[in-house]
Amino acid sequence: MPTIYMIRHGEAAAGWDADTDPGLSEKGQTQAEAVAREIERRVGKRLPILSSPLRRCRETALPLSKSWDCEPVIETRVAEVPSPIEELEARGIWLRRLMAGTWADARLPENNGNGALDLLAWRQSVIDALTGLHGDTVIFSHFIAINVAAGAALGDDRLVAFRPDNCSVTVFDTSGATLKLVEKGREAETKVN
Repeated sequence: MPTIYMIRHGEAAAGWDADTDPGLSEKGQTQAEAVAREIERRVGKRLPILSSPLRRCRETALPLSKSWDCEPVIETRVAEVPSPIEELEARGIWLRRLMAGTWADARLPENNGNGALDLLAWRQSVIDALTGLHGDTVIFSHFIAINVAAGAALGDDRLVAFRPDNCSVTVFDTSGATLKLVEKGREAETKVN
């Protein structure tokens, strides 16, 4: 049964409502170095590394990939929840409203840009990416994507089942059909970025 170490990216240099693809802040870079050491201690061997294509995840994966002398595989299905809104400030408002709801609410037209975006299909693609893994894997991902996995494992329909801190490690097992939550990552009241 594959074990998945799903890591939320380090603190970003800007929020969701200020930059579409920020890199890490100085604190985020320090967090990335610390989580690399944590994963090395925990797993004791090199594993495949997947990363969201977004810069904050790629930069968080960098210390571990350098240590293991490998390139992370970019996996678009573990990227941040897509937004139907381009304007940055409005994106932040949309995301905060969405996070307060359930996946059933995600069917509403105002959450999908009048049908231009299918949030439930995106959610399923995250689950499929994880359940399709054939071996232990480290994944650098995002707050909502990690919550998709946690919600699927717990049977929880809320968009936010818990609040993973930056560079926290949430551990899942997969049977290939389902996800089992083994360990929640550290939680904190952090800004979603």
